[in-house]
Amino acid sequence: MSADGPRLSFHGIGASPGVAVGRAFVIDWKRLRTPRYRLAPKDVEGELMRVKTALELSNLQLEDIKAQLEQGDASDHAMILEAHRLMLHDPMLVDEVRRIIGTERINAEWAVRRVARKLRHLFDNIEDPYFRERKSDVEFVADRIVRNLMGQVPDEDLQIPSDAVVVARDLSPASAALLLKHTRVAGIVTDVGGQTSHTAIVARARATPAVVGAHRASEHIHTGQTVALDGTRGRILVNPHPDELALLRQAIREQEAFDAEARKLRDLPAVSTDGHRVTLVANLEFAEELPDVLAHGAEGIGLYRTEFLFLDRDTVPSEEEQLRAYRQVLEAMDGRPVTIRTLDLGGDKVRGLKRHEKEPNPALGLRGLRFCLSQPELFRTQLRAILRASAYGNVRLMFPMVATVGELREARAHLEACRTELGREGVPVGARFPVGIMLETPAGVWIADRLASEADFFSIGTNDLIQYSMAIDRQNREVAYLYRPLHLGVLRMIEHVVRSGKEAGIPVSLCGEMAGDVASALVLFGLGLNSMSMTSTRIPAVKRILRHASRAEVEALVAEAMQLSTAEEVERHVRAWLDRRFSELV
Repeated sequence: MSADGPRLSFHGIGASPGVAVGRAFVIDWKRLRTPRYRLAPKDVEGELMRVKTALELSNLQLEDIKAQLEQGDASDHAMILEAHRLMLHDPMLVDEVRRIIGTERINAEWAVRRVARKLRHLFDNIEDPYFRERKSDVEFVADRIVRNLMGQVPDEDLQIPSDAVVVARDLSPASAALLLKHTRVAGIVTDVGGQTSHTAIVARARATPAVVGAHRASEHIHTGQTVALDGTRGRILVNPHPDELALLRQAIREQEAFDAEARKLRDLPAVSTDGHRVTLVANLEFAEELPDVLAHGAEGIGLYRTEFLFLDRDTVPSEEEQLRAYRQVLEAMDGRPVTIRTLDLGGDKVRGLKRHEKEPNPALGLRGLRFCLSQPELFRTQLRAILRASAYGNVRLMFPMVATVGELREARAHLEACRTELGREGVPVGARFPVGIMLETPAGVWIADRLASEADFFSIGTNDLIQYSMAIDRQNREVAYLYRPLHLGVLRMIEHVVRSGKEAGIPVSLCGEMAGDVASALVLFGLGLNSMSMTSTRIPAVKRILRHASRAEVEALVAEAMQLSTAEEVERHVRAWLDRRFSELV
């Protein structure tokens, strides 16, 4: 047993890659016990004034934090705080709180909590994990208002020692951003959150190892204890043995050397030893990630998700608002290709529209291109904005979740109608650009030869394709073990799409977490893929391996792997080959 206590281990979600070792600094932000009481009629006006004051104070606090972030290299996270400020003015929050106080004569603290709980429920059925995680934003904003109502000013400026491993139940976006701006933090551990939580996003942007979703780790770890974490595999060790500590510190040194070597490749192409070129591009969630995308050598944006424009608001974004957002990304990428995916949400997630009845299974319901085709006015507004934005950069347009040729034809007809409209109005647009589709369903995969005659390119969306082909909900812990990218069924589908694309003479790319895993990326290369889109931080590692491999040897590896039967066998075979062939690189 260590002098600091017993050796403990926890497992969570690897949210930001890398190994870290340091002394724990536990942030014990206990949830406030929210008072509840009835108001006398004469006290209602005073309670409404208390709410107004708390909202104004919360706004000033967020303005101050945003100003701090805008000074220096954390400016790209300031927009997160701006989103929180907008929530403070959202009628769905503010007007409902005032209504409850006035009609039910309930105190302000309880009214805020009640409304926040109702708003959080709106996010529960969102399929996309990034947007489902945004319900935590509602909690953070509500907590700030309640603390100000109770006279407990939120403290984001904690004095955290350098090289500490910060441990908390959760971190607000403000806390996470300021934490990593002012302090050299070794790593982060939180009990809750996922790969798309703000803590994870900020940690990846700052290259700080992080494990989230570690359940109740913060209740068992104490300040001062030695904590080691692996932000790739999601593992946490408390009070590791001396021999474990030595191995971990060696891993850190090797990782630092690897990162330094990989960064040297930033401006070099991913070309195999036998001359095959692979284009490595990045997935983009929001514009604040652009500096990170460019810093890691992305050759473009392979998947620009536009859904963030449509959430956390009461009205559908206008054509002008969308134009500004797309133009910002295109100009920042300075001529590099940007693949804009049209809206990929269900109708129950977009406010300002006629409500559809609640769907029992949103993942298999009216979402993606199906939803857009059911809302032609909304769809055309987005298409017009993209057409106009094409005048400012290198656009590629992509429709999500295409399963039939008819859907693609209808979508392209809308696009051409919008192009004609803008021409009649005298509005400038760019030259014609490639129009492609995401293949995310088995039906789409098996008619890829037909779709290829109607599309300019394919992008294989493995996150959903694996989910649909394996008949699993990837967010369900009970069946998550079945989510295996190297399952033979998945590999055969990818192989079929690549072959169909080659026969039709159209490019085939792949976007999804699979592309960012070095072993999986090698398999994809061996299957014939020449373009992959991934989280930008994974690009250097994938590029380095590809530059040391030949397609001939990787094709032989994949041929051997395809003779096996189980995903576990394929994974073991590929990783064993990787360790033998590139032990010095991995």
